[in-house]
Amino acid sequence: MAGVSLSRFLSAEQQAGRVDAQLRLLLESVARATVAIGAQVARGALAGVLGEAGSQNVQGEAQKKLDVIANDIFLQTSEWSGAVAAMASEEMETVHPVASACPHGDYLLLFDPLDGSSNIDVNVSVGTIFSVLKYAGNGQPQEADFLQPGRAQRAAGYAIYGPSTMLVLTVGHGVQGFTLARETGEFVLTHPDITVPPTTREFAINASNERFWEAPVQHYVRDLRAGKTGPRGEDFNMRWVASMVADVHRILSRGGVFLYPMDEKCRARGGKLRLLYEANPMSLLIEQAGGAASTGREPILDIQPQRLHQRIPVVLGSRDEVHTIVRYHEEAN
Repeated sequence: MAGVSLSRFLSAEQQAGRVDAQLRLLLESVARATVAIGAQVARGALAGVLGEAGSQNVQGEAQKKLDVIANDIFLQTSEWSGAVAAMASEEMETVHPVASACPHGDYLLLFDPLDGSSNIDVNVSVGTIFSVLKYAGNGQPQEADFLQPGRAQRAAGYAIYGPSTMLVLTVGHGVQGFTLARETGEFVLTHPDITVPPTTREFAINASNERFWEAPVQHYVRDLRAGKTGPRGEDFNMRWVASMVADVHRILSRGGVFLYPMDEKCRARGGKLRLLYEANPMSLLIEQAGGAASTGREPILDIQPQRLHQRIPVVLGSRDEVHTIVRYHEEAN
């Protein structure tokens, strides 16, 4: 199906019974939101959208102007899709119910509107991450309705705003990559059936935190750095963009592992990355592409969420290497 538009792809998925009409409408509205966000990112300083917003999100992190703009675009675009019962965002403290004037649907949408926003001002790739859950309740959705394990996701994906804008998506049957045709404003399937190689010699981690890592991760990275003369017998390369979307996109393109492990700086918060907005959707994509995702001690998609903004450690990417990292943790225990 390479070369078909996202709308045509989703229509075919609907005809095959893999998505319903509401999910198709929701994913099309998500795609429109990413096109609008990508346009703002591309204009940068020309639109006066760079720099700090002068506010903080629920985690106490300083917001960029584009964080706020991207969040508003996602809310406004998705609210009128007719497919959403409520939304939750990394940038908002509580659940955002769909206004009474809007048509209500059967799905819950979670999103990180602008992942890697610390890179905006230096013109490095950033992105948007999203996750879709089914709402099975009645009345106004509450926070508890969003606390579903990652395996319950009906769809997940991300947009990456780089030299080209891409939308990478799973509806539970493999991973597909779409590239934005700027002249038409349509996403076109350019990377069908993405798979992650099971083995790799690339790893992505913020090495400046090494002194804070747990012993298993220190041991693992030390063995990689030893190269051919070390216990792994191979030379490994380290890559780190400080944008989860960019790092995961590289892994989906050519393999590798991404680690944001537990460390002493983030232990009190449970980890660095958000389970519902980052870890779950990225883990579903990686597993659907043949990779693996773990905290180092348990599969991410099996975790029962306890809080809307819960954080966890993350290890994901090429299957064999993730299993190796898990073994380092098991041996340490």
